[in-house]
Formats: sequence, structure tokens, C-alpha cells
Amino acid sequence: MSDAPHVFRDISSLRAAVARWRAAGEKIALVPTMGALHAGHVSLVEAARKVAQRTVVSIFVNPAQFAPNEDFDAYPRTFDADLAKLAQAGAAGCFAPPAREIYPEGFSTQIIPGGPALAGLEDRFRPDHFPGVALVVAKLLNQAQADSAFFGEKDFQQLAVIRRFAADLDIPTRIFGVPTLREADGLALSSRNIYLSVAERAQAPLLALVLNETAAAIRSGAAPAQAAAQAALQLGAAGFDVDYLEARHAETLAQIASLEEGPIRLLVAARIGKTRLIDNLAV
Repeated sequence: MSDAPHVFRDISSLRAAVARWRAAGEKIALVPTMGALHAGHVSLVEAARKVAQRTVVSIFVNPAQFAPNEDFDAYPRTFDADLAKLAQAGAAGCFAPPAREIYPEGFSTQIIPGGPALAGLEDRFRPDHFPGVALVVAKLLNQAQADSAFFGEKDFQQLAVIRRFAADLDIPTRIFGVPTLREADGLALSSRNIYLSVAERAQAPLLALVLNETAAAIRSGAAPAQAAAQAALQLGAAGFDVDYLEARHAETLAQIASLEEGPIRLLVAARIGKTRLIDNLAV
């Protein structure tokens, strides 16, 4: 097991360490998280360590991305277990600031992302989410001043939003997307999976199966919108409450009429029981 990562509680100590590493000629990577780490997060650290000598993982439950109906206080906080996972993964540092360090008294700035943040997917159901994500990620990228930052592709719209505002705001950090880690039966790894009952867990892999079947249909010539609509009906008939299942341009998340118009990404959000699952797949 590797040494435990150094824990930074404030921006100045994080930046001082980054400056020392950079002076030694080392590359720095950042992996932003809200904690409650699982194997998917560990895969981000492993990807980061392939391109950087020092990887910093931030753990910060961001109040700005929680809507009033979403329970910020109930979000799982497992800091000691998280640190053990980061030590095993070989992270050099953990930036775990208190809320007042990120949002000090008098803080009053907002970031209102456009483009993929207004695609009518997650933003339709969680309108406060992406402004909060954009704000905290922009701050973390600025605070860490890392050469690269790593995000999971499971939150694909979020990744598109981050890539867009980082480019728009001339943030020099290179943004990497890391493929979704899956269970053996195809279910995307998520901290929410623990809320599934035994019967729901058995049904949940249908989400990934339907995405794969839909991607194959589009590659075989089916119209993307029609194939996605048929897939949503299939999931609904199987007991899922589908928020959306759509075929979108993989970079802009704009509506797309055919495979020839650009790379396509299928994106889905659906509830099974009380648990809301998201997934996506390249066509």
C-alpha cells in the first residue's frame, strides 16, 4: 500500500505543494470528486497517474449544485475510507477544504453555462445543477492549477459542460474523460446502485443492454431519434420510469438527424423504484 496522500485543507497549502512539484519538473493532475469514492473514482486516479507524476484528488460536497429538494446533508461522507482508497491508488494529495474556503463570506459570483448545459437532458430535471458544477469546477481548476483534470464519462453531459466552459474561459488545464466502469453484467458503476433492491438490481442492467441494442440499430441505418424513442418505450414497458433517452451529437449534445452529421452519443436517465440511474454510450 502506498503512503497516505497529503491532505490539504486550504488553497494556499495546495498551491504551495503544486509549485514545489512543478519546480521539480513534475506534471500535476486533478481528479475532482464529492467523496464516497468507489472503483470508478479509483479508475480516474489510475488514468491520471499515466500522464502526471502527482495526482491530487479533491473531496468537496458542493452545496451550490444541490437544489432545495435535494438533500445536501444526506449525501454520504466517508472521508477515512476515501483516504484509504486514495492511498491504495497512489494519489499524492487530497484537497478537502471546508465550505468557507471555497465560498468565503461575501462570495457572490456565478457561472451560467450555455451550450451543452442547456441541452434539455439533465438540465431539464435539475436546472440548478450545472451552474453549481461549473462554478466549483472552475474554482478547483484555478485553485489546483493542474496540467490535466480527469472526469468520468458516466456523467457525460457534465463532461461536455466542463469541456465547453474550460475552452470558453481559456482555462489551460487539459480535460480528460475516462470511460465508464461497469459491473460484469453491464450496469454502470454508481454509488446509487446500493439503493437498488435485489429485484431492481437484477433489472437494472437492461439500461445498458438497451443502449447497446439502440447503438447497433443506428449503426445499421435506423434514424437516431426514432431508435431512441423506441428504446425509451422498451424501457418503460420493462418497468423503468424514463426521464429521457436521446441520441445527441457527442460533442455539442445538439439534436442530430443521422450518423453522417457527426459522432453520436446515446444518453439515458431513468428511475427503477426510487433510484434514478444515468448511463450513456457512444454509437
